[in-house]
Amino acid sequence: MHDIVIISGSPSADSRSQKVLSYIGARFNEKGLSIGHISVRDISAEDLMLGNFNSPEVNDAAEKIRSAKGIIVGSPVYKAAYSGVLKSLFDILPQDIMKDKPVLPVMSGGSISHLLALEYALKPLISTLKGTTLKGVYYLDSQIDKTSAIPIQDEELIQRTEVQVEELLGKMGIEGVFP
Repeated sequence: MHDIVIISGSPSADSRSQKVLSYIGARFNEKGLSIGHISVRDISAEDLMLGNFNSPEVNDAAEKIRSAKGIIVGSPVYKAAYSGVLKSLFDILPQDIMKDKPVLPVMSGGSISHLLALEYALKPLISTLKGTTLKGVYYLDSQIDKTSAIPIQDEELIQRTEVQVEELLGKMGIEGVFP
């Protein structure tokens, strides 16, 4: 069982959203919290595209989510929404897999005009799985340096991220971990 499970919806191992999720996970590890990771890249494309509900990787992902106290879901913006491969994963998970769990949604995109993808795409998707969504954080690609140890390059955005992380932890019953 993990305190927090981080779900990456990026089909690329080197994406900006993946770098942000890895950074947040590392910060949790520094504070002694147990972190589980689920990436859409770790589940076979055939299982995702054919809706294989009995896939061992899908069952493992479901168990990690089911046993977590809190969840972070991240995705780059594609065509004004989350990645299609993330949707494919969520389509074959149990309908109430996130029931009563606090979920922090994060997205990255090339333009501020994609900010609404967080509100109108990712949050409703999380809600269909019965997760309790937090406000969330949207990162502009220009605010992320994939080569830096601290990928978030905007101090105000780092602070907003830490506020959201603290809120997630508070909903999990854990107080005063960050900054």
